Amino acid sequence: MKVTILGSGTSQGVPIITCDCEVCRSKDAKDKRLRTSILIESDESVICIDAGPDFRQQMLNAGVKKLDAILITHEHKDHLGGLDDARPLIFVQQKPMTVYASKSAQEEIKREYSYAFADDNERYPGTPVFDLIEITDDLIKIKDLVIEPIKLKHFTLTSYAFRIGNFAYVTDLSEFSEEAFNKLQGIEYLIIEALRKKEHYSHINLSQAIEIAQRLNVKKAWFTHVSHEMGKAADVNPTLPSNMMLAYDGLEIEF
Repeated sequence: MKVTILGSGTSQGVPIITCDCEVCRSKDAKDKRLRTSILIESDESVICIDAGPDFRQQMLNAGVKKLDAILITHEHKDHLGGLDDARPLIFVQQKPMTVYASKSAQEEIKREYSYAFADDNERYPGTPVFDLIEITDDLIKIKDLVIEPIKLKHFTLTSYAFRIGNFAYVTDLSEFSEEAFNKLQGIEYLIIEALRKKEHYSHINLSQAIEIAQRLNVKKAWFTHVSHEMGKAADVNPTLPSNMMLAYDGLEIEF
């Protein structure tokens, strides 16, 4: 299985419009961050987690020609704001795009993309067609992938982490419950958010992410959903435990 980091940034991305901080002015490609998303490729399947406003560019950057499904962690704009750009894949594959999302995320998708859910006789030609499937506590099976959804608290919202075998993707959480810890026992590879060094009311920070990775005793951890407040990758990475690093756009990981 191969995981590609399509985006490793926060809701505003990095650099941020109008910002002149040293991170936003950095020439290092590892400090250029599109909105958070990953691509997962197995022997039989190609899926992505989240489709934010940079989805089009991310699909082009990764050379994606087919996509079996999109999993949505939660309903914030930076995680579903690019779903309309799934249209070329829908047209080429000649079938609706399968989108797994919670009930509340589906409500937001239907509101944001109301034109995609119009009656057939009222549908504007060329609009996307989605097959929405509700995420529950049940396993998600997509061809050869078996995916376990894990509930997270993201301030007042529910966000979902996803486990596939010995790998887990965990983003947009404000606390890490014992239930989530128990469900992630035994993983070896972890991608987890680390917004910045300072604490935040709706996201975990770097020290909290490190603590979770150490508690899970993973072989390797990568930190995503990184803001410009974290600092430059070249400065931060040397300060991290040897088996941990900041994720960056375009990073490919094989398990």
